[in-house]
Amino acid sequence: MTIRSIASGVAALLFASLVWGAASAPHLINGHPDLNGVWENGGGIDFVKPVAGPKGSVCVTGCAPSGQKPAPRAVVVPDRPVYKPQFVARVQELAAKQVQFDPVLRCRPPGVPRIGPPDKIVQTAREVIFLYEDVSGPFFRVVPLDANAKRNDDSESYQGEALGRWEGDTLVVETRNFNEETWLTDDGAIHSTQLRVTERLRRTGDTIDYRAVVEDPVMLAQPWVMRPRTLTRSEVDFGEPAPCIEQDMQHMVDDSHHTNPR
Repeated sequence: MTIRSIASGVAALLFASLVWGAASAPHLINGHPDLNGVWENGGGIDFVKPVAGPKGSVCVTGCAPSGQKPAPRAVVVPDRPVYKPQFVARVQELAAKQVQFDPVLRCRPPGVPRIGPPDKIVQTAREVIFLYEDVSGPFFRVVPLDANAKRNDDSESYQGEALGRWEGDTLVVETRNFNEETWLTDDGAIHSTQLRVTERLRRTGDTIDYRAVVEDPVMLAQPWVMRPRTLTRSEVDFGEPAPCIEQDMQHMVDDSHHTNPR
């Protein structure tokens, strides 16, 4: 082997390493991907972009700048679970009367998976902490990575009891032990205490692929495979979220509400 061929081989390996390194995730000293940081996930109520219209009207979603016609909106198939027949009418009723019954509108925890991907991740060798800035206030979830870990209070709760594990470079979080006080989505999607949510997070470069599967053998006709979400690393620090203070329910006139495009 000539010196030239050796040099060419080293250069090729170096180039491949740079390309792979740019796309792969940085790893911690324990060998697992580094998920630490603030992540923009497109959640919350960012889809609401009010624009003032003529005669005091207000456009909430799909709005065009003043004086322009709104652009055609893409048709998005709602990402919703499928219920057993005996629960369909109840879900439809709650969806129609969301402003009366939605627990989030009364500052209660949204639960999982409705809360969506985390806004910030704090990762150690023993646990991963998810931080959220939700429309109903700030929340957190502690995800132990030790299969023998058991919280002191094992009662049913809004966010459930989570346990994480690594499958290669994918963080898998299984959560169960929920109460029945939350919805799966904004549209009356109730669940039982047999709810089980499995989330998978895999980092590539400065993005995280987030996927979740929801199972409830009591109410759901089949497991609900949610649409994948992409989280993008943000340089904006995560400050203290504003608290949720309910001030509008007393002014409710009827059950009208916007169609949620999420």
